[in-house]
Amino acid sequence: ERHTSRLMADPEVIGTAITIGDDGKPAIMVLVTPERARGAVPADLDGVRTKILLTDKIVAMGKPGGGTTVSHTAKQTPPIQLGTSGGWRYDLANGYCCGGTLGSLINVGGQQRILSNYHVLEADIVSGGNSRVAATGDFVIQPGLLDVGCNAANAQNVATLVKTSSLPNSNVDASTATVISGMVRTDGAILEIGTISATTVAAAINQTVKKSGRTSGLTRSYVSGLNASISVAYENECAGGSAFTKTFTGQIIVNGGNGKFLQGGDSGSLLVEDVTTNPRAIGLLFAGSRTTAVANPINQVLSFFNATMVGN
Repeated sequence: ERHTSRLMADPEVIGTAITIGDDGKPAIMVLVTPERARGAVPADLDGVRTKILLTDKIVAMGKPGGGTTVSHTAKQTPPIQLGTSGGWRYDLANGYCCGGTLGSLINVGGQQRILSNYHVLEADIVSGGNSRVAATGDFVIQPGLLDVGCNAANAQNVATLVKTSSLPNSNVDASTATVISGMVRTDGAILEIGTISATTVAAAINQTVKKSGRTSGLTRSYVSGLNASISVAYENECAGGSAFTKTFTGQIIVNGGNGKFLQGGDSGSLLVEDVTTNPRAIGLLFAGSRTTAVANPINQVLSFFNATMVGN
């Protein structure tokens, strides 16, 4: 933390984190975008070795990618499971439509809500491309517009948006929508994961994890960094201009598995421990690259909404 601001003053250094070096000792991860940036990173900081991670630009993962054996994009018969394609009903602009993942179920003041990302449910903040901005009460649909030919009539309303504007001022990329009665399983089951625990667990280096998302389905990896500072750029609507760049702190870094763990459209997926029965939530995935996935620690997210997980 003493050195992060200085390191990230170089635009080619896009993040730092705590990790474990090849020698098994604590190290400082420094994320750089071009190969040439390696030369600007010192071999150690205050006697702690640095470990350079060459990565693509970290982006919010709210747009589409590949596929999976179990369909996470099909229109489900209600009540639906989560870990599925979904998003704001009006998420289209300038000839494009968007969406992401309806990640999990949380409880806010006795009310069940779907948890996803700010940039999946409410990031339309200008009325340019579709003549409206996201507002409380707007419908959230399943599947998302990008999986129904950009025609919301082919999807189903499953919840109503509670606009909380977590960004740009908070440290989480999160949003919620109140469940419409009968439309979502009340136990919060997630496709290919099932029900989860009502308790959470903190991330740890080399901890094995999994997630269920709209694009890449069920994927597994491991935590590679903690206490990360990461810069992420956001747009002001589905296909709009630059809105702001946000530097998040205290984030979880997961190995990206050469793009296999997290892909465009997987934003909003819940990161859980890789156990068979009732896994505990670890984080809320929201950004990444081929080498790296980034999650908000789940307890930060729950604290923002004064919420608890729905689970066993």
